[in-house]
Amino acid sequence: MATFTSKPDVEKAEMVENAVEDEVKPLGDLAEGYVVDNTELADRQLKLAADGHTVLIPQPSDDPDDPLNWTKVKKHLFLYIIACAAFLPDYGSSIGAVTLLPQAQIWGLSPDTVNHSAVGNVFMLGAGGVLVVMLASYFGRLPVLFWFLILALATAIWCAAAQSFESFMAARILSGFFSTVAQGGGLMFISDLFFFHERVRKINIWSAFIILAPFLGPLITAFMLTTQPWQAPFWFYVAITGLCLVMTIIFMDETYYDRRLPKDCQPPKRSRLLRLVGVEQFHSRHLRNTWKQAIMRSIRVVLKPTVMISVVYYLLIFSWSVGINTTLSIFLQPLYGFGYKEIGLFYFTPIVAGLLGEISGHWLHDILAKRYIRTHHGHFEPEVRLRAIYMSTPFLVTGLVVLGFSLERGWHYMCTSIGWGFYVFGIMVTTVAINAYNLDSYPEGSGEVAAWVNFARTTGGFIISYFQVKWANASGTIVSFGVQGAVCFAAFALVVFLQIYGKKLRMSSGPLHFHTT
Repeated sequence: MATFTSKPDVEKAEMVENAVEDEVKPLGDLAEGYVVDNTELADRQLKLAADGHTVLIPQPSDDPDDPLNWTKVKKHLFLYIIACAAFLPDYGSSIGAVTLLPQAQIWGLSPDTVNHSAVGNVFMLGAGGVLVVMLASYFGRLPVLFWFLILALATAIWCAAAQSFESFMAARILSGFFSTVAQGGGLMFISDLFFFHERVRKINIWSAFIILAPFLGPLITAFMLTTQPWQAPFWFYVAITGLCLVMTIIFMDETYYDRRLPKDCQPPKRSRLLRLVGVEQFHSRHLRNTWKQAIMRSIRVVLKPTVMISVVYYLLIFSWSVGINTTLSIFLQPLYGFGYKEIGLFYFTPIVAGLLGEISGHWLHDILAKRYIRTHHGHFEPEVRLRAIYMSTPFLVTGLVVLGFSLERGWHYMCTSIGWGFYVFGIMVTTVAINAYNLDSYPEGSGEVAAWVNFARTTGGFIISYFQVKWANASGTIVSFGVQGAVCFAAFALVVFLQIYGKKLRMSSGPLHFHTT
Protein backbone atom coordinates (compact mmCIF):
# COMPACT_ATOMS: atom_id res chain seq x y z
CA MET A 1 0.00 0.00 0.00
CA ALA A 2 1.26 3.47 -0.83
CA THR A 3 1.76 6.03 1.92
CA PHE A 4 -0.73 8.87 1.40
CA THR A 5 1.14 11.69 3.14
CA SER A 6 4.85 11.85 3.86
CA LYS A 7 6.53 13.17 6.98
CA PRO A 8 7.78 16.32 5.18
CA ASP A 9 4.20 17.00 4.13
CA VAL A 10 3.05 16.83 7.74
CA GLU A 11 5.87 19.15 8.82
CA LYS A 12 4.89 21.55 6.06
CA ALA A 13 1.31 21.45 7.28
CA GLU A 14 2.41 22.24 10.84
CA MET A 15 4.37 25.27 9.56
CA VAL A 16 1.28 26.80 7.97
CA GLU A 17 -1.06 25.94 10.85
CA ASN A 18 -0.38 29.07 12.88
CA ALA A 19 -0.74 31.31 9.83
CA VAL A 20 -4.09 29.76 8.97
CA GLU A 21 -5.35 30.12 12.54
CA ASP A 22 -4.30 33.80 12.60
CA GLU A 23 -6.20 34.39 9.38
CA VAL A 24 -9.55 32.98 10.52
CA LYS A 25 -9.48 33.88 14.22
CA PRO A 26 -11.42 37.18 13.92
CA LEU A 27 -14.24 35.30 12.19
CA GLY A 28 -15.11 33.27 15.25
CA ASP A 29 -13.02 33.52 18.39
CA LEU A 30 -14.08 33.22 22.01
CA ALA A 31 -13.54 36.86 22.89
CA GLU A 32 -15.21 38.54 19.92
CA GLY A 33 -17.81 35.97 18.89
CA TYR A 34 -18.45 35.74 15.16
CA VAL A 35 -17.97 38.57 12.68
CA VAL A 36 -20.58 37.68 10.10
CA ASP A 37 -20.93 40.83 8.03
CA ASN A 38 -18.18 41.94 5.62
CA THR A 39 -18.65 45.62 6.50
CA GLU A 40 -16.57 44.95 9.62
CA LEU A 41 -13.82 43.26 7.61
CA ALA A 42 -13.83 45.33 4.44
CA ASP A 43 -10.02 45.47 4.36
CA ARG A 44 -9.72 41.67 4.32
CA GLN A 45 -9.92 39.49 1.23
CA LEU A 46 -12.57 37.09 2.45
CA LYS A 47 -14.85 34.73 0.61
CA LEU A 48 -18.48 35.77 0.84
CA ALA A 49 -21.88 34.17 0.32
CA ALA A 50 -23.96 34.90 -2.76
CA ASP A 51 -25.51 37.98 -1.08
CA GLY A 52 -22.13 39.73 -1.28
CA HIS A 53 -21.77 40.63 2.40
CA THR A 54 -22.19 37.48 4.55
CA VAL A 55 -18.76 36.15 5.49
CA LEU A 56 -18.30 32.43 4.89
CA ILE A 57 -17.37 30.78 8.19
CA PRO A 58 -15.23 28.74 8.04
CA GLN A 59 -13.43 30.10 4.99
CA PRO A 60 -13.46 27.31 2.37
CA SER A 61 -10.22 26.22 0.71
CA ASP A 62 -9.64 26.29 -3.04
CA ASP A 63 -9.75 22.50 -3.16
CA PRO A 64 -12.82 21.06 -4.96
CA ASP A 65 -12.60 18.09 -2.56
CA ASP A 66 -13.37 20.42 0.35
CA PRO A 67 -16.97 19.53 1.34
CA LEU A 68 -17.76 23.21 1.75
CA ASN A 69 -17.18 23.56 -2.02
CA TRP A 70 -19.51 20.71 -2.97
CA THR A 71 -22.74 21.47 -4.80
CA LYS A 72 -25.92 22.26 -2.87
CA VAL A 73 -27.55 19.14 -4.27
CA LYS A 74 -24.76 16.90 -2.98
CA LYS A 75 -24.69 18.60 0.43
CA HIS A 76 -28.43 18.31 0.91
CA LEU A 77 -28.49 14.73 -0.30
CA PHE A 78 -25.95 13.89 2.40
CA LEU A 79 -27.93 15.91 4.96
CA TYR A 80 -31.14 13.99 4.30
CA ILE A 81 -29.37 10.62 4.38
CA ILE A 82 -27.92 11.53 7.78
CA ALA A 83 -31.32 12.80 8.93
CA CYS A 84 -32.97 9.55 7.82
CA ALA A 85 -30.33 7.53 9.65
CA ALA A 86 -30.86 9.76 12.72
CA PHE A 87 -34.57 8.92 12.48
CA LEU A 88 -33.90 5.21 13.02
CA PRO A 89 -32.97 4.89 16.73
CA ASP A 90 -35.96 6.71 18.23
CA TYR A 91 -38.33 5.16 15.71
CA GLY A 92 -37.08 1.68 16.60
CA SER A 93 -37.17 2.44 20.30
CA SER A 94 -40.73 3.80 20.22
CA ILE A 95 -42.17 0.74 18.48
CA GLY A 96 -42.05 -0.96 21.86
CA ALA A 97 -44.46 1.63 23.32
CA VAL A 98 -47.31 -0.19 21.54
CA THR A 99 -45.99 -3.73 20.99
CA LEU A 100 -45.45 -4.13 24.75
CA LEU A 101 -49.19 -4.80 25.09
CA PRO A 102 -49.37 -7.92 22.86
CA GLN A 103 -45.90 -9.00 23.97
CA ALA A 104 -47.00 -8.91 27.61
CA GLN A 105 -49.93 -11.20 26.78
CA ILE A 106 -47.81 -13.68 24.80
CA TRP A 107 -44.96 -13.88 27.31
CA GLY A 108 -47.15 -13.70 30.43
CA LEU A 109 -45.47 -10.57 31.77
CA SER A 110 -46.75 -7.17 32.90
CA PRO A 111 -46.56 -4.31 30.35
CA ASP A 112 -44.24 -2.43 32.73
CA THR A 113 -41.82 -5.40 32.76
CA VAL A 114 -41.81 -5.66 28.96
CA ASN A 115 -41.17 -1.91 28.85
CA HIS A 116 -37.75 -2.55 30.45
CA SER A 117 -36.51 -3.65 27.01
CA ALA A 118 -37.27 -0.15 25.72
CA VAL A 119 -35.53 1.39 28.74
CA GLY A 120 -32.30 -0.47 28.00
CA ASN A 121 -32.59 0.50 24.34
CA VAL A 122 -32.99 4.19 25.23
CA PHE A 123 -29.92 4.19 27.48
CA MET A 124 -27.74 2.70 24.75
CA LEU A 125 -28.80 5.41 22.29
CA GLY A 126 -26.81 7.86 24.39
CA ALA A 127 -23.88 5.62 25.26
CA GLY A 128 -23.44 4.58 21.63
CA GLY A 129 -23.38 8.20 20.48
CA VAL A 130 -20.41 9.05 22.70
CA LEU A 131 -18.43 6.09 21.32
CA VAL A 132 -19.40 7.00 17.74
CA VAL A 133 -17.67 10.38 17.85
CA MET A 134 -14.57 8.87 19.41
CA LEU A 135 -14.33 6.29 16.63
CA ALA A 136 -15.05 8.92 13.97
CA SER A 137 -12.23 11.11 15.27
CA TYR A 138 -9.82 8.23 14.72
CA PHE A 139 -11.20 6.30 11.74
CA GLY A 140 -13.17 9.01 9.90
CA ARG A 141 -16.90 9.75 9.59
CA LEU A 142 -17.93 7.50 6.70
CA PRO A 143 -16.64 4.08 7.79
CA VAL A 144 -18.12 4.50 11.28
CA LEU A 145 -21.48 5.35 9.73
CA PHE A 146 -21.27 2.38 7.36
CA TRP A 147 -20.24 -0.30 9.87
CA PHE A 148 -22.62 0.87 12.57
CA LEU A 149 -25.54 0.76 10.11
CA ILE A 150 -24.60 -2.80 9.17
CA LEU A 151 -24.68 -3.82 12.83
CA ALA A 152 -27.91 -1.83 13.35
CA LEU A 153 -29.49 -3.85 10.53
CA ALA A 154 -28.30 -7.14 12.03
CA THR A 155 -29.67 -6.34 15.50
CA ALA A 156 -32.95 -5.08 14.00
CA ILE A 157 -33.37 -8.48 12.34
CA TRP A 158 -32.63 -10.13 15.68
CA CYS A 159 -35.38 -8.04 17.36
CA ALA A 160 -37.95 -9.10 14.78
CA ALA A 161 -36.97 -12.77 14.95
CA ALA A 162 -36.65 -13.08 18.76
CA GLN A 163 -38.65 -15.94 20.28
CA SER A 164 -38.33 -15.05 23.96
CA PHE A 165 -38.35 -11.90 26.07
CA GLU A 166 -34.74 -12.45 27.14
CA SER A 167 -33.56 -12.71 23.53
CA PHE A 168 -35.69 -9.74 22.51
CA MET A 169 -34.35 -7.57 25.33
CA ALA A 170 -30.72 -8.35 24.44
CA ALA A 171 -31.39 -7.52 20.79
CA ARG A 172 -33.12 -4.26 21.72
CA ILE A 173 -30.20 -3.11 23.86
CA LEU A 174 -27.66 -3.79 21.11
CA SER A 175 -29.94 -2.28 18.48
CA GLY A 176 -30.03 0.99 20.41
CA PHE A 177 -26.24 1.07 20.67
CA PHE A 178 -25.57 0.63 16.95
CA SER A 179 -28.51 2.56 15.47
CA THR A 180 -27.56 5.86 17.13
CA VAL A 181 -24.63 6.60 14.79
CA ALA A 182 -26.22 9.54 12.89
CA GLN A 183 -28.10 10.79 15.91
CA GLY A 184 -25.17 10.99 18.31
CA GLY A 185 -22.78 12.20 15.62
CA GLY A 186 -25.09 14.12 13.29
CA LEU A 187 -23.64 17.56 14.01
CA MET A 188 -20.26 16.36 12.69
CA PHE A 189 -21.69 16.05 9.19
CA ILE A 190 -23.62 19.33 9.39
CA SER A 191 -20.50 21.15 10.55
CA ASP A 192 -18.44 19.53 7.76
CA LEU A 193 -20.89 20.42 4.98
CA PHE A 194 -22.38 23.80 5.80
CA PHE A 195 -21.27 27.31 6.67
CA PHE A 196 -22.09 29.05 9.96
CA HIS A 197 -24.97 31.09 8.52
CA GLU A 198 -26.57 27.91 7.13
CA ARG A 199 -26.18 25.53 10.03
CA VAL A 200 -29.15 26.37 12.26
CA ARG A 201 -31.66 25.56 9.51
CA LYS A 202 -29.87 22.29 8.78
CA ILE A 203 -29.87 21.45 12.50
CA ASN A 204 -33.60 22.20 12.46
CA ILE A 205 -34.12 19.63 9.67
CA TRP A 206 -31.96 17.00 11.36
CA SER A 207 -33.64 17.60 14.73
CA ALA A 208 -37.11 17.31 13.18
CA PHE A 209 -36.35 13.76 12.04
CA ILE A 210 -35.16 12.89 15.57
CA ILE A 211 -38.08 14.52 17.40
CA LEU A 212 -40.78 13.12 15.08
CA ALA A 213 -39.39 9.57 15.04
CA PRO A 214 -40.70 8.45 18.46
CA PHE A 215 -44.23 9.53 17.50
CA LEU A 216 -44.31 8.09 14.00
CA GLY A 217 -43.15 4.75 15.42
CA PRO A 218 -46.18 4.12 17.65
CA LEU A 219 -48.58 5.60 15.07
CA ILE A 220 -47.51 3.23 12.29
CA THR A 221 -47.11 0.32 14.70
CA ALA A 222 -50.61 0.73 16.18
CA PHE A 223 -52.21 0.51 12.76
CA MET A 224 -50.12 -2.52 11.83
CA LEU A 225 -51.10 -4.36 15.01
CA THR A 226 -54.79 -4.21 14.09
CA THR A 227 -54.13 -6.95 11.51
CA GLN A 228 -50.55 -8.16 12.07
CA PRO A 229 -48.58 -9.83 14.92
CA TRP A 230 -46.15 -7.81 17.02
CA GLN A 231 -43.17 -8.87 14.86
CA ALA A 232 -44.50 -7.04 11.77
CA PRO A 233 -43.58 -3.51 12.95
CA PHE A 234 -40.05 -4.70 13.70
CA TRP A 235 -39.69 -6.20 10.22
CA PHE A 236 -40.77 -2.83 8.84
CA TYR A 237 -38.02 -1.26 10.96
CA VAL A 238 -35.58 -3.75 9.41
CA ALA A 239 -36.66 -2.52 5.97
CA ILE A 240 -36.10 1.19 6.67
CA THR A 241 -32.77 0.47 8.37
CA GLY A 242 -31.72 -1.46 5.26
CA LEU A 243 -32.82 1.45 3.08
CA CYS A 244 -30.61 3.86 5.04
CA LEU A 245 -27.69 1.46 4.66
CA VAL A 246 -28.26 1.18 0.89
CA MET A 247 -28.41 4.98 0.51
CA THR A 248 -25.17 5.28 2.48
CA ILE A 249 -23.45 2.71 0.26
CA ILE A 250 -24.64 4.31 -2.99
CA PHE A 251 -24.28 8.01 -2.22
CA MET A 252 -22.32 8.91 0.93
CA ASP A 253 -18.68 9.95 1.02
CA GLU A 254 -16.18 11.01 3.66
CA THR A 255 -16.98 14.56 4.83
CA TYR A 256 -14.02 15.16 7.14
CA TYR A 257 -11.56 17.67 5.66
CA ASP A 258 -8.78 19.42 7.57
CA ARG A 259 -8.48 22.95 6.14
CA ARG A 260 -5.31 23.53 8.12
CA LEU A 261 -3.52 21.27 5.65
CA PRO A 262 -2.58 22.77 2.27
CA LYS A 263 -4.07 21.13 -0.79
CA ASP A 264 -0.91 19.23 -1.69
CA CYS A 265 -0.77 17.70 1.81
CA GLN A 266 -4.34 16.36 1.73
CA PRO A 267 -4.65 12.56 1.52
CA PRO A 268 -5.56 11.74 -2.09
CA LYS A 269 -8.97 10.24 -2.84
CA ARG A 270 -8.55 6.99 -4.73
CA SER A 271 -11.72 4.94 -4.30
CA ARG A 272 -15.05 5.74 -2.66
CA LEU A 273 -15.46 2.04 -1.84
CA LEU A 274 -12.16 2.08 0.05
CA ARG A 275 -13.32 5.18 1.94
CA LEU A 276 -16.67 3.53 2.69
CA VAL A 277 -15.06 0.59 4.48
CA GLY A 278 -12.34 2.77 6.02
CA VAL A 279 -9.19 1.61 4.20
CA GLU A 280 -8.17 5.05 2.93
CA GLN A 281 -8.88 6.72 6.26
CA PHE A 282 -6.88 4.09 8.09
CA HIS A 283 -3.80 4.81 5.98
CA SER A 284 -4.11 8.56 6.62
CA ARG A 285 -4.94 8.18 10.33
CA HIS A 286 -1.66 9.90 11.32
CA LEU A 287 -3.24 13.14 10.04
CA ARG A 288 -6.11 12.87 12.51
CA ASN A 289 -6.20 11.88 16.17
CA THR A 290 -4.51 9.13 18.11
CA TRP A 291 -6.92 6.87 19.99
CA LYS A 292 -6.05 8.67 23.24
CA GLN A 293 -6.70 12.06 21.65
CA ALA A 294 -10.02 10.81 20.26
CA ILE A 295 -11.14 9.72 23.74
CA MET A 296 -9.95 12.91 25.39
CA ARG A 297 -11.88 15.07 22.91
CA SER A 298 -15.21 13.99 24.41
CA ILE A 299 -13.95 14.40 27.97
CA ARG A 300 -12.57 17.88 27.32
CA VAL A 301 -15.79 18.99 25.67
CA VAL A 302 -18.11 17.91 28.49
CA LEU A 303 -15.82 19.58 31.04
CA LYS A 304 -16.41 22.96 29.41
CA PRO A 305 -18.78 24.79 31.79
CA THR A 306 -21.23 25.98 29.14
CA VAL A 307 -21.50 22.50 27.63
CA MET A 308 -21.99 20.87 31.03
CA ILE A 309 -24.68 23.37 32.05
CA SER A 310 -26.57 23.10 28.76
CA VAL A 311 -26.38 19.28 28.91
CA VAL A 312 -27.83 19.28 32.45
CA TYR A 313 -30.58 21.68 31.33
CA TYR A 314 -31.49 19.48 28.37
CA LEU A 315 -31.60 16.36 30.56
CA LEU A 316 -34.03 18.11 32.91
CA ILE A 317 -36.46 19.20 30.21
CA PHE A 318 -36.32 16.34 27.67
CA SER A 319 -36.41 13.36 30.04
CA TRP A 320 -40.18 13.60 30.40
CA SER A 321 -40.67 13.26 26.64
CA VAL A 322 -39.11 9.80 26.59
CA GLY A 323 -41.01 8.77 29.71
CA ILE A 324 -44.33 9.94 28.29
CA ASN A 325 -43.78 8.35 24.92
CA THR A 326 -42.77 4.93 26.23
CA THR A 327 -45.59 4.68 28.80
CA LEU A 328 -48.53 6.74 27.51
CA SER A 329 -50.34 3.76 26.00
CA ILE A 330 -50.51 2.27 29.53
CA PHE A 331 -52.49 5.36 30.64
CA LEU A 332 -54.66 5.74 27.55
CA GLN A 333 -56.02 2.21 27.33
CA PRO A 334 -57.82 2.04 30.71
CA LEU A 335 -58.79 5.74 30.81
CA TYR A 336 -60.34 6.09 27.36
CA GLY A 337 -60.76 2.46 26.34
CA PHE A 338 -58.45 2.98 23.37
CA GLY A 339 -57.53 0.07 21.14
CA TYR A 340 -54.50 -0.08 18.87
CA LYS A 341 -56.09 2.10 16.18
CA GLU A 342 -57.11 4.83 18.63
CA ILE A 343 -53.66 4.84 20.23
CA GLY A 344 -52.14 5.21 16.77
CA LEU A 345 -54.42 8.12 15.89
CA PHE A 346 -53.49 9.80 19.17
CA TYR A 347 -49.91 10.11 17.95
CA PHE A 348 -50.96 12.50 15.19
CA THR A 349 -50.90 15.34 17.72
CA PRO A 350 -47.19 15.23 18.61
CA ILE A 351 -46.36 14.73 14.93
CA VAL A 352 -48.28 17.88 13.97
CA ALA A 353 -46.77 19.72 16.96
CA GLY A 354 -43.27 18.66 15.94
CA LEU A 355 -43.85 19.80 12.36
CA LEU A 356 -45.15 23.15 13.57
CA GLY A 357 -42.05 23.44 15.76
CA GLU A 358 -39.84 22.64 12.76
CA ILE A 359 -41.61 25.19 10.54
CA SER A 360 -41.56 27.86 13.25
CA GLY A 361 -37.92 27.15 14.07
CA HIS A 362 -36.98 27.35 10.39
CA TRP A 363 -37.67 31.09 10.63
CA LEU A 364 -37.46 31.86 14.35
CA HIS A 365 -33.81 30.96 14.95
CA ASP A 366 -32.66 32.85 11.86
CA ILE A 367 -34.76 35.91 12.71
CA LEU A 368 -33.28 36.11 16.21
CA ALA A 369 -29.73 35.74 14.86
CA LYS A 370 -30.11 38.23 12.01
CA ARG A 371 -31.72 40.81 14.26
CA TYR A 372 -28.82 40.59 16.70
CA ILE A 373 -26.24 40.80 13.90
CA ARG A 374 -27.97 43.82 12.39
CA THR A 375 -28.06 45.68 15.72
CA HIS A 376 -24.51 44.74 16.75
CA HIS A 377 -22.50 45.86 13.72
CA GLY A 378 -22.16 42.46 12.10
CA HIS A 379 -21.13 40.61 15.27
CA PHE A 380 -22.81 37.51 16.68
CA GLU A 381 -22.53 35.71 20.05
CA PRO A 382 -23.52 32.04 20.53
CA GLU A 383 -25.69 32.96 23.54
CA VAL A 384 -28.16 34.58 21.13
CA ARG A 385 -29.30 31.06 20.17
CA LEU A 386 -30.75 30.64 23.68
CA ARG A 387 -33.30 33.42 23.18
CA ALA A 388 -35.63 30.98 21.42
CA ILE A 389 -35.98 29.06 24.71
CA TYR A 390 -37.77 32.07 26.23
CA MET A 391 -40.55 31.33 23.76
CA SER A 392 -40.53 27.53 24.10
CA THR A 393 -40.53 27.28 27.92
CA PRO A 394 -44.20 28.33 28.40
CA PHE A 395 -45.20 25.55 25.99
CA LEU A 396 -43.15 22.99 27.92
CA VAL A 397 -44.61 23.87 31.31
CA THR A 398 -48.21 24.35 30.15
CA GLY A 399 -48.19 21.13 28.16
CA LEU A 400 -47.06 18.98 31.10
CA VAL A 401 -49.53 20.55 33.54
CA VAL A 402 -52.47 20.12 31.15
CA LEU A 403 -51.43 16.53 30.47
CA GLY A 404 -51.37 15.73 34.19
CA PHE A 405 -54.81 17.21 34.89
CA SER A 406 -56.32 15.53 31.82
CA LEU A 407 -55.15 12.05 32.80
CA GLU A 408 -56.20 12.31 36.44
CA ARG A 409 -59.48 14.18 36.02
CA GLY A 410 -60.53 12.18 32.98
CA TRP A 411 -60.84 15.24 30.75
CA HIS A 412 -61.73 14.74 27.11
CA TYR A 413 -58.92 13.06 25.19
CA MET A 414 -58.54 16.20 23.07
CA CYS A 415 -57.33 18.06 26.17
CA THR A 416 -54.77 15.31 26.76
CA SER A 417 -53.78 15.56 23.12
CA ILE A 418 -53.36 19.35 23.21
CA GLY A 419 -51.26 19.18 26.39
CA TRP A 420 -48.94 16.68 24.78
CA GLY A 421 -48.76 18.77 21.61
CA PHE A 422 -47.76 21.91 23.53
CA TYR A 423 -44.93 20.05 25.20
CA VAL A 424 -43.63 18.54 21.95
CA PHE A 425 -43.71 21.93 20.20
CA GLY A 426 -41.60 23.40 23.00
CA ILE A 427 -39.16 20.48 22.86
CA MET A 428 -38.64 20.93 19.11
CA VAL A 429 -37.73 24.61 19.40
CA THR A 430 -35.54 24.03 22.47
CA THR A 431 -33.62 21.14 20.89
CA VAL A 432 -32.49 23.24 17.94
CA ALA A 433 -31.51 26.14 20.21
CA ILE A 434 -29.37 23.94 22.50
CA ASN A 435 -27.61 22.16 19.63
CA ALA A 436 -26.96 25.41 17.74
CA TYR A 437 -25.63 27.10 20.90
CA ASN A 438 -23.12 24.36 21.60
CA LEU A 439 -22.05 24.06 17.97
CA ASP A 440 -21.50 27.82 17.72
CA SER A 441 -19.57 27.81 21.00
CA TYR A 442 -17.26 24.92 20.03
CA PRO A 443 -17.52 24.25 16.27
CA GLU A 444 -14.33 22.18 16.31
CA GLY A 445 -16.08 19.79 18.72
CA SER A 446 -19.25 19.39 16.67
CA GLY A 447 -19.52 15.63 17.09
CA GLU A 448 -18.69 15.69 20.78
CA VAL A 449 -21.25 18.34 21.74
CA ALA A 450 -23.96 16.51 19.77
CA ALA A 451 -23.07 13.24 21.48
CA TRP A 452 -23.31 14.74 24.96
CA VAL A 453 -26.61 16.49 24.26
CA ASN A 454 -27.94 13.20 22.93
CA PHE A 455 -26.55 11.38 25.97
CA ALA A 456 -28.39 13.79 28.28
CA ARG A 457 -31.65 13.25 26.41
CA THR A 458 -31.51 9.47 26.48
CA THR A 459 -30.08 9.11 29.98
CA GLY A 460 -32.87 11.21 31.41
CA GLY A 461 -35.42 9.18 29.49
CA PHE A 462 -33.80 5.94 30.69
CA ILE A 463 -34.18 7.01 34.32
CA ILE A 464 -37.73 8.35 34.01
CA SER A 465 -39.04 5.33 32.12
CA TYR A 466 -38.28 3.10 35.09
CA PHE A 467 -40.62 4.93 37.48
CA GLN A 468 -42.98 7.05 35.35
CA VAL A 469 -45.93 4.65 35.70
CA LYS A 470 -45.31 3.80 39.38
CA TRP A 471 -44.90 7.50 40.23
CA ALA A 472 -48.16 8.42 38.51
CA ASN A 473 -50.04 5.55 40.14
CA ALA A 474 -48.70 6.41 43.60
CA SER A 475 -49.05 10.20 43.53
CA GLY A 476 -51.50 10.85 40.72
CA THR A 477 -50.71 12.38 37.35
CA ILE A 478 -51.48 15.92 38.56
CA VAL A 479 -48.63 15.69 41.05
CA SER A 480 -46.21 13.73 38.84
CA PHE A 481 -46.66 15.82 35.71
CA GLY A 482 -46.94 18.99 37.77
CA VAL A 483 -43.51 18.28 39.27
CA GLN A 484 -42.17 17.66 35.78
CA GLY A 485 -43.51 21.04 34.65
CA ALA A 486 -41.98 22.70 37.72
CA VAL A 487 -38.60 21.12 36.92
CA CYS A 488 -38.79 22.53 33.37
CA PHE A 489 -39.59 25.97 34.74
CA ALA A 490 -36.82 25.84 37.35
CA ALA A 491 -34.32 24.56 34.77
CA PHE A 492 -34.94 27.70 32.73
CA ALA A 493 -32.80 29.51 35.30
CA LEU A 494 -29.81 27.69 33.78
CA VAL A 495 -30.60 29.28 30.40
CA VAL A 496 -30.74 32.73 31.98
CA PHE A 497 -27.44 32.02 33.73
CA LEU A 498 -25.81 31.06 30.43
CA GLN A 499 -27.08 34.19 28.74
CA ILE A 500 -25.54 36.35 31.47
CA TYR A 501 -22.33 34.46 32.17
CA GLY A 502 -21.92 32.13 29.19
CA LYS A 503 -19.40 34.28 27.34
CA LYS A 504 -17.28 34.79 30.47
CA LEU A 505 -17.30 31.06 31.12
CA ARG A 506 -16.21 30.31 27.56
CA MET A 507 -13.39 32.84 27.76
CA SER A 508 -12.16 31.70 31.15
CA SER A 509 -12.19 28.00 30.20
CA GLY A 510 -10.42 28.72 26.90
CA PRO A 511 -10.64 26.96 23.53
CA LEU A 512 -10.52 23.21 23.07
CA HIS A 513 -7.10 23.13 21.35
CA PHE A 514 -7.89 19.91 19.54
CA HIS A 515 -5.27 18.24 17.36
CA THR A 516 -7.76 18.38 14.48
CA THR A 517 -10.94 20.31 13.79
